[in-house]
Amino acid sequence: MMNDATLRKIDLNLLLAFSVLMQERNVSRAAERLLLGQPGLSAALRRLREALDDELFVRVGRGLQPTPRALSIAPAIENALSGIECAIRPPEEFNPATWQGEFRIGMCDNLESAFFGPLAARLLQLSPGARLIGIAAEKRDAARRLDEGVFDFSVSVHEEPASWHIRAPLFDQVLVCIYDSAQLGLKAPLSLDDFANVAHVTVSFEGNAATGIDIALGSTGRSRRVVATVPRFSALPTALRAMPAIAVVPESIGRCMAQLHGLTICEPPLSLPADPVTMLYRRVDQADGRARWFRRLFIEVANEALEASGCCVSISRTAA
Repeated sequence: MMNDATLRKIDLNLLLAFSVLMQERNVSRAAERLLLGQPGLSAALRRLREALDDELFVRVGRGLQPTPRALSIAPAIENALSGIECAIRPPEEFNPATWQGEFRIGMCDNLESAFFGPLAARLLQLSPGARLIGIAAEKRDAARRLDEGVFDFSVSVHEEPASWHIRAPLFDQVLVCIYDSAQLGLKAPLSLDDFANVAHVTVSFEGNAATGIDIALGSTGRSRRVVATVPRFSALPTALRAMPAIAVVPESIGRCMAQLHGLTICEPPLSLPADPVTMLYRRVDQADGRARWFRRLFIEVANEALEASGCCVSISRTAA
C-alpha cells in the first residue's frame, strides 16, 4: 500500500500531466496542451515515476507507450480529475430555445436511418436556432474523430474506450431477416434449411462476406450462398426488390426498410449474436451543459423511435 509520504509527492499537476500524456502519447504535444516546456513536463514525469516506482511510459518510435501499471491506474485518475472539474466548474445554464449553433453526431448508416430523422425533427422543435450535422462514422475511427472534435458523441458498436472517454450502453442490436415475399415466395417463420439454401445479400464496408452469421450457421453444419455484398445499408432495399434473396440486418433499420419499401421481416431461424450499441463521448464533456442536454435528447428520441417501430429492444436505463 502506498504510504503518506509517497502520496504527498503526487499533486494535481502531476496527475494532469499523466492524463494528457495518456491521451497524446507524445511529450511535445502534451507539453503544448499543458502550456509547459518539454523540460518541465519531463521533470513532472520523472517525479511521478519516482513516486509510483514505475516507468509509466516507454518510448516506441516517436511516441510513448504506457506500461501495464499506467493502463491500470488511468481510469481511476481520469475519474478523479473529472470529479474535481465538476466540483469547481460553475453550473452551466443551457437554454436550447435560444441557443444557436451546431450539434454534431457520428453514426453508421443503419443507425442514421432509424434515428437521424426523429432527432432532427425534435431538435427543430426545441432548439430552432440549432443545426444538426450527421457524420458518417465507423467504430474503428470513432475515438480518434471524437478527440479531433468532429462530433459531440458517436453512436455505434464501440471498442473498449480510452480512459478519457465514456462508453454508455444504449441497446443490443438484434438481427432480423428481411426480404421481398413476392420475389422469394417464402412465408415467415423461415426454417433453417430455407435460411441456408436461399441466396443472401450482405452489407460490408470493406467488401467482406464472412460474418458471425456464417459462424453460427456453420455450427449447425450448414453454410449460406452470398450472391452480392453492398457497402451500405441504403443499397439493400432495391437489391432485395430485384432478386429472390434475403438479408440479415439490425432490427432498427430492418423495420424502417420494411415500412418504406414493403419488405417482409422475420426472426432468424437460429440464434445470432447481438452487438451492443453504445454512446461514446469525452469525459471532459460529462458536465458540459450543452453536451449533456444533447446526449439526453438523443437517448429520449432513440427510445421513442425504437418503441414506435415495434423493435423488441429499448434504451438501457443506465445510459448517460
